[in-house]
Amino acid sequence: MITAGTDVWRPYDHEPVLTPAMTGGHRTTPSAEMDRLRRYLEAVVADRRCPVHTAVAFNAAYFGYEPGGEGYGNGPFDLDAFPSLTLGDEVPALPVGALVRIETGSDPLYAEIVYKEGRHPGAEEGVSVPAWMSGAPAGVQGPGVQHEATVPVRRELLVPDLTAFGPALQLSEAKLKRFRARQKWLNKDGHVVVDARYASAPAAELDDTTAFVHNLLTDQRESLVSPLVPVSVAHLAGGGTEERMRDALLGLMDAVDHALRTSGALRSWGHYALTRSRIGAGLCHDGPLGGADLHALAGSLERGAVPDTRRRHGLNGSRTVYTAIGPWLRGVDGAEPLLTGVEYAVSVCRANLAVTDFVRGDTDNGLRTESDVRITLDDDFESGGIWRSHHPGSQEPDDSDPLSPAGRGWRDTVNPPEPRAAAIVQQRVPEEEQPADACPADTPLADEGIGLPNYLRINDSEVCWQVPLRLAHLMEDRLPLSRMVRDGLGYLGLDTVPVRLEVSHPGGMADVSEEVQEVVLDLTKETGMLRNVQWPIDFFPGLRLHIQWPRGGTVFRLHTVELEDPVDIDGQLVTHRYDPSVLTREGAPGSSRDGDSSAGLDTRRLVLRAVRRFGRLTPDGHALLDRTALPRGIYDTPPAPHQVTALEQAVDELLAERHLYAATGSRGEDGEPHHPARDGESPIALIGYAPNPVVVPRPGPGAGSAPQNKGTEHFVHGFLRRLPTGCEPTDAQRAAYREHCRHVGKADGWELPRGYTFVTAHARRR
Repeated sequence: MITAGTDVWRPYDHEPVLTPAMTGGHRTTPSAEMDRLRRYLEAVVADRRCPVHTAVAFNAAYFGYEPGGEGYGNGPFDLDAFPSLTLGDEVPALPVGALVRIETGSDPLYAEIVYKEGRHPGAEEGVSVPAWMSGAPAGVQGPGVQHEATVPVRRELLVPDLTAFGPALQLSEAKLKRFRARQKWLNKDGHVVVDARYASAPAAELDDTTAFVHNLLTDQRESLVSPLVPVSVAHLAGGGTEERMRDALLGLMDAVDHALRTSGALRSWGHYALTRSRIGAGLCHDGPLGGADLHALAGSLERGAVPDTRRRHGLNGSRTVYTAIGPWLRGVDGAEPLLTGVEYAVSVCRANLAVTDFVRGDTDNGLRTESDVRITLDDDFESGGIWRSHHPGSQEPDDSDPLSPAGRGWRDTVNPPEPRAAAIVQQRVPEEEQPADACPADTPLADEGIGLPNYLRINDSEVCWQVPLRLAHLMEDRLPLSRMVRDGLGYLGLDTVPVRLEVSHPGGMADVSEEVQEVVLDLTKETGMLRNVQWPIDFFPGLRLHIQWPRGGTVFRLHTVELEDPVDIDGQLVTHRYDPSVLTREGAPGSSRDGDSSAGLDTRRLVLRAVRRFGRLTPDGHALLDRTALPRGIYDTPPAPHQVTALEQAVDELLAERHLYAATGSRGEDGEPHHPARDGESPIALIGYAPNPVVVPRPGPGAGSAPQNKGTEHFVHGFLRRLPTGCEPTDAQRAAYREHCRHVGKADGWELPRGYTFVTAHARRR
C-alpha cells in the first residue's frame, strides 16, 4: 500500500513539486525532480477514491492537493468563478479536470470532474451497440448521418468528485442520497448528464490533454498567474504570454503523465491511473464485478461474435459485435453500489484493464485462434469504451494495435470496406529492378527541447543562468541569450553592439586570447545572440555553461565547472560538467565542431549515429530507437538487401559487445514509440544507447580532491509556505511577495494570505 511518508511533498510546507525544467516535458526533467513528483502523485492516487486522470494529477500538483482528507481545502479558489452545471442542460463542453459548481437550488455542490464518457441515448438499450455509434464524431444523429451544425452537441456523462475540496464544502451523505433520489441535480448514480456544446467540430476531436490545457487558458486563466498557488505557471514559464504558458502547460502535462505511467505502484487505463493494489483487490473478491464477473466479460466478447450457423451446423459465417462496457456493468446483478459516484469510474477502468489483459495474454495480436475471433478496442470514450469482436478474425489484417481505438464501427458504416481477396500473390522483383545501394543521409539535427536554459538567479543587479553548449552554436561561433537579457538590452536602441565576453575555463585548454573576447551582440533575433565567439579547443556539445550578465552592462561572463573526477564516455575524456542528453545527441559519430556528416563512417558507426541522433532521449543520456526505423535513420532511400543484412549484422555485433542494448517498448496512438512499454499499447523491439561514463581519477597529488563549486546547483522559484500557528511573516517577506505578484502580472491581491510566508527565489545545492 502507498502511504504519504515524510519524503512526499506537502503543499505550502515544501518547495513546489512542479519545476521550471518540467515545462519542457519529462525529457528535460532531472531524474531527482521526476522521482519527487512521482512519489507525490502515487500518494495522491492512493488517497483518492477515484481513478486519477492526468489532468486531475496536474490539478493536484498545481493547486496543492493534500492527501489525508483536506484535498483542495486550502487551495486558492474563487468558487463563484467555477462554471455552473445543471443536470440535463446544454452547457459548454468541459474536460476531465474541470472544477465546477453543480447547482442544487440551495447549497451548490463544488466538485472536480474526474471522469467523463459519451452517453448516446441509443447505447442504453443493451450491451451490444450499433456499429455506427462506435467512433462516431460529435453531432452524429444516426447511422451514417452526421449533424451539419457548426457547433456540435454531444450527450456526455460527467462523474464529479464531491469530496475534492475537503470536509468544509461537503454535504452530508443523507442529503446527497436525497439529491440522487430526486434526480433533479444529480442522476440516481450521483452523476451529471449534460448536452456538451463544442465550439467547433475540431474542438470536439481534441485529445484530453489539449482540451484541458485549452480550458486552463480560458476558463481557469486567472489561476495560471495567481500568486496564491504553490508556484504559478507564469512564473515557471518565465512570463505570462499566451504562447509561453501554452508551451509550459503542455510540457508540465507531459511530465505529470510520464510520472504516472512510469510508476511501478500504479497502472493506467488510457489517462486514468489506479493503484495496482486496488486493482488486485477488486479482482480477488467474490462479489459483483469481481474476478469471476470480469473473466466472464472477456469470454463474452469472444462468444458473442461466433455465428449461430457455425455453432449449430459447423458452417463458417461472418459476424461483428460491438460491446459497450458501461451497459455491460449495469447488467450485472448486485453491481449498483459499484456504479454509484466515483466508483463507476473505478469499475469502468478495472473492466477495461481486465479485457486488455485478456487481449494481450490470451490472443495473438487480438486474434483468438481457437474460435477465429479478433477482439480489438474500437472506441475508448463512448459508454465506458466499446470493444469490437469479429469473426472470422483471421481474414482481417493484423498489422494494427488491437488496443488502439480504431473507430471502425463508424468508419465502416460510412465507407463499407471492399471484400478482401482470398489470397495475395507475392511477386518476385526482377533482378534488374532491385534497388541500388542507398547513400547515408545527413538529416539536419532537429531543434529539440533538449538543453533548455536553467535559470539560477534573477535579481535587480544581474541575471545568471546555465545552458549546455549545442553543436550548432559550436560550429557557428555563436551563443543564444535569454529573452530576458535581450529585453534588458533594448535600451541600447541598436541591432548590433560590440560587447565583451569573459571566459573562465578552469582546468581546461582555453587560450589567453579566448579569456577576454570582443564579440558582437546581435539583437535582431527573438532571444538575442552573441556572435564571433572563439570557443576553446576542448569545448564540446553538451558542455554546461554558466553565464552571468550584470544588468545594464555590456559585459558577459561565462565559466565552466570541473568534475570532481573526469569520465571517459566512449573514448571521449570529459573533464567538466555536461548535459548527458545533448552529448548523446550531438556528440554522435560524424559530429564535431568541424562538421556534421555521416560520410566515411562504416556500418557500425552509422548504426551508433542513427540510434544517438534519432532515438528517444532520457535526461541521463540514454537513446532508444525503434529497431524497424533504423534503415530510415541511416539511408536517404530504401537500402539494398545486402545493406539491410549488413545493418542487422552490425546491430547484433554492437549488442553482443554492449555498445548498444536491447529493450522492449510500445507504440502509441500517434505512432510514436514509448519506453517503458505502456499498458494498452502493442509491444515493439527497441535498441538503446547508454553513455556509461567510466571514472578516470586525476593523476598526481591531490587526485580525487573536490574542485570548487562541488554539488549540483539548481534554481528554486519563490513560493508560499505555511507558517506554524502564531507566527507572522516579516516585512521583508511581505515586500518580496508583492514583488513576486508584480512579476507574474498580478495587479491585485498583493498582500500575503493569513498564515503564510513567502520563500524568495534562491539557488540550492544538492
